[in-house]
Amino acid sequence: MSAIKKNDKVRVMSGKEKGKSGKVLKIMKEKDAALVERVNFVKRHTKPGAGVGKQGGIIEKEAPVKLCKLMLVCPKCSKPTRTGMKILDDGSRVRYCKKCNEHLDS
Repeated sequence: MSAIKKNDKVRVMSGKEKGKSGKVLKIMKEKDAALVERVNFVKRHTKPGAGVGKQGGIIEKEAPVKLCKLMLVCPKCSKPTRTGMKILDDGSRVRYCKKCNEHLDS
């Protein structure tokens, strides 16, 4: 089980985007990276496509951020935190905040 999942709120801890936070849009396990909403914008120059409405020009979009630069933000204490794993009585595994000991998975 991964420490960071889709729809988690994360904060960037290092690099040019340090201090910014956003929601995880997509996890790319093979690249060990994640797309984070409104973080790490890049400009792409594109040609007009053959389809209807495919307009060319300069497009701004999010680029992936390495997972090692991201830290999960706890919804209860609102601080970037490390996560731990607990096995509940019914056998399911849940993530928890190491600062406030609150369960992160519902």
